[in-house]
Amino acid sequence: MKDIKDIYKNPLFYYVVVPVMTILWPVILWGVYLPAVRIGLREDMGQYDKAMQIFEDLRNLDPDRLSASKEKDAKVDFDYATAVQQTASFASIPASNYKLSSGTIVTSQGQKSQSANVSLKDVDVTKAMRFLSTIQRRWSSLQCTQVTLKKKKGLPDSWDVDFTFKYFY
Repeated sequence: MKDIKDIYKNPLFYYVVVPVMTILWPVILWGVYLPAVRIGLREDMGQYDKAMQIFEDLRNLDPDRLSASKEKDAKVDFDYATAVQQTASFASIPASNYKLSSGTIVTSQGQKSQSANVSLKDVDVTKAMRFLSTIQRRWSSLQCTQVTLKKKKGLPDSWDVDFTFKYFY
């Protein structure tokens, strides 16, 4: 039985196997890999088109956010009442179902901050979490420090939710 190292000493390897492999490699690339790359490109372009549509929808839903980010010199003043009202409206929470109480602006170690409590009444979990994620996404300096959920008895998806927020100026 021949050793595997002896195959390199055989002239048949250099005169037949190497040229056949050299010819097959471009054929495999052209016949197998190139179509796979084209399919992947089509899928990526489809995902790009979907993403652009989502970006366009977001821009149409909240055009003020885009204009606020372009105005770097203009300082946007944060106001809890406006922030909570806009976010509750976006999350389909009526004004009668939320209550806001905010504190005064406090300076500690050179950092200004303001705390607030927001209570949502008779909301489902989806609306409450949409409210939380939207308000924190919209105002990046706003942090939720505490969330308390209280289930309403006898109702399948009705909750009272209390949020404690802190905004850093």
